Amino acid sequence: MSNPFMARAVQLSIDNVRSGRGGPFGAVVVRDGKIIAEGVNRVTSANDPTAHAEVLAIRQACANLGVYHLEDCELYTSCEPCPMCLGAIYWAHLSRLYFANTAADAAEIGFDDSFLYGELKKPHLQRRIPTVQIMREEALAGFRAWAAKVDKIPY
Repeated sequence: MSNPFMARAVQLSIDNVRSGRGGPFGAVVVRDGKIIAEGVNRVTSANDPTAHAEVLAIRQACANLGVYHLEDCELYTSCEPCPMCLGAIYWAHLSRLYFANTAADAAEIGFDDSFLYGELKKPHLQRRIPTVQIMREEALAGFRAWAAKVDKIPY
């Protein structure tokens, strides 16, 4: 089944590889049948490990629309999102996600994020990057301030 939005995401991924500016990942955000934002992988060219196509497309869509929720938008991405991108997709409240290549396809060419899912299941101190909780009581002051704030903008 052909889809013009997925075709654009796939073309972005191919063009990005050919340009030498990043990995084989492209994404578009669509609203009301129109592309409102695009993103390609810029991890190495921007020296930014968070510069994945999906994240950049979401950032651009939010900036273009002046919102932080995209509940009336869909995301088309050339590959099944990694855990970071999936988190961004959920935080953005996108209405639907479409992907082409699978995570297994990506792993076959060196983009394997399966270890991240395993890391999340491990106790903090057993993770590859030891994770240590400190100063919880002091940090709760920020949460209390948020809870008491009358004019907060919930998200």
